[in-house]
Amino acid sequence: MPGTASHLARLRLALTLFFALDGFVFAGWVVRIPAIKHQIGASASALGLALLGVSAGGVITMTLTGRLCRRYGSHQVTVVCAVLLSLSVALPPLTHSALSLGLVLLLFGAAYGGINVAFNSAAVDLVAALRRPIMPSFHAAFSLGAMAGAGLGGLVAGSLTPTQHLLGLAVIGLLVTAVAGPSLIRLRPPVREPRPDAPLPEPSDPAGRAPRRASSARRGIVVTFGVIALCTAYGEGAMADWGALHLEQDLGTSAGLAAAGYSLFALAMTAGRLSGTAQLMRLGTTRVIVFGGATAAAGMLLGALAPTTWAALLGFAVAGFGLANLFPVSIERAGAVAGPDGVALASTLGYGGMLLGPPTIGFMADWLSLPAALTSVAILAATAAAIGFTTRKASGR
Repeated sequence: MPGTASHLARLRLALTLFFALDGFVFAGWVVRIPAIKHQIGASASALGLALLGVSAGGVITMTLTGRLCRRYGSHQVTVVCAVLLSLSVALPPLTHSALSLGLVLLLFGAAYGGINVAFNSAAVDLVAALRRPIMPSFHAAFSLGAMAGAGLGGLVAGSLTPTQHLLGLAVIGLLVTAVAGPSLIRLRPPVREPRPDAPLPEPSDPAGRAPRRASSARRGIVVTFGVIALCTAYGEGAMADWGALHLEQDLGTSAGLAAAGYSLFALAMTAGRLSGTAQLMRLGTTRVIVFGGATAAAGMLLGALAPTTWAALLGFAVAGFGLANLFPVSIERAGAVAGPDGVALASTLGYGGMLLGPPTIGFMADWLSLPAALTSVAILAATAAAIGFTTRKASGR
């Protein structure tokens, strides 16, 4: 039955596998960006525009994915998007220009954005059914998958071509989907129950003004958490797209160590998210957002401006730990307030951060330098902390 403990446990395991697969595939692509940049002979700004395809594809499909989830179910949409994600990750090494790279990344981004809306919607329903703030644990699985994907990428960077590596990721993704997909489809979503701290609609008045005010207030809360997610996704996207390149280009590290830098960032995010439920139960949403944003800002300043590789790696780790729970908390709270529509809207705004990040940092790197461009991550992390503090009543605690 959908509400039994064993059903919820099986559902949690199936969703965790797809979160981990998403991180594994995405990180595997990320660590090959320097090699593909060299392959197509692109400048930093041209690469930034090409990378825009990932975020553009994701943002464009997110609203559509929300509708598909309501019509066909978030579990079914998750499985379909996992197949598309696995197939499309093999395409970037087959390109030979920034334009063609951008076009295939548009497809990759559409699959990536779609699966994120689908499994986050399913996870919000499960969080409501369990009545425990376990959302960070799902995103910990994403980070763990990303760490494994980046670590594997670093190990094979010198022995496999990007084509061989990413084709292998496609095969792994299809195999995992073939194993976990049927189970997820068979498991029915739990019935959503309103959270005790979710705002209730106001009673209607003859003119219908109160429901409109309540709806407007809910939308405002969702947008607020969406902006926090945007600031966070900007930082995650910057580390994914430019972190390895910064270590290799500006600090002279090897390709393997540069890949390990993103793996360390992912490891720190994993540690932060694994402890996220305990943090939320002890500190509350507001303190988690404020402390996380401030920590990420300090860490990213060190990572971007440090003159040595090891200091930069330390900064990346601190930034990863600080950013860890901002995105999952924002998505969960938006879903608690407005259901699947809240997840879709906050996710769209959040991944808009990835839409802004690649071209912004690419152009800033051309005009100034890549280290200077990466300090924008610290600025937005501090902004997320400030927003979390000023809107602490909407955060619930």
